[in-house]
Amino acid sequence: MSTSQNTTVRAAVAGSPLVQELARSWWLLVIYGLIAVAFGLFALFRPAAVTLSLTWLFGFMALVEGIFAVIALFTGKHALSKGWQVVYALASLALGVLTIANPVATAGVLVMFLAAWLIVGGVYRLVFAIRVRKQISGEWLVALSGVLAIVIGLLFAMSPVVGLAAVGLWIGIGALLYGLVQLFAGFKLRSLKAG
Repeated sequence: MSTSQNTTVRAAVAGSPLVQELARSWWLLVIYGLIAVAFGLFALFRPAAVTLSLTWLFGFMALVEGIFAVIALFTGKHALSKGWQVVYALASLALGVLTIANPVATAGVLVMFLAAWLIVGGVYRLVFAIRVRKQISGEWLVALSGVLAIVIGLLFAMSPVVGLAAVGLWIGIGALLYGLVQLFAGFKLRSLKAG
């Protein structure tokens, strides 16, 4: 596409009512971006604290869900039998209370599930790489990813604290990238509004 065609397309897009409406709210994306970047940086420097805070929040949500499930037992019609609803309500309440009371233990259990999943996934990739080694090239990359998954899984299983920190770091990196994209989008919309 030539420069003049590119300029014409950009002008048409910038002049559309939808883009103009979005451009008026450019500052919201910038605020979201700044919050996400701040959270991402906090998570990078305090990953275990972020993971435990999110675990506690998960417990609070489970507790609220359990309370609403109990309330639903005494109101209106039910999509499932009351027996299933009682089981769900009690499970939600128990998970919520246990998680709020001890988020470290809950997060540790979740890390152990993550460790098991990584080990199983790593073994699967190794077996897959061995089976397809004659059909594809670069199977060693699949095998390498399997070995890395097994090593990380074993590391998490032997030291759940490392797993908690790693999850916090992943969340931080994700939030940081999301925030940067929001900032870019916000300032891009601002330039369309000005243009």
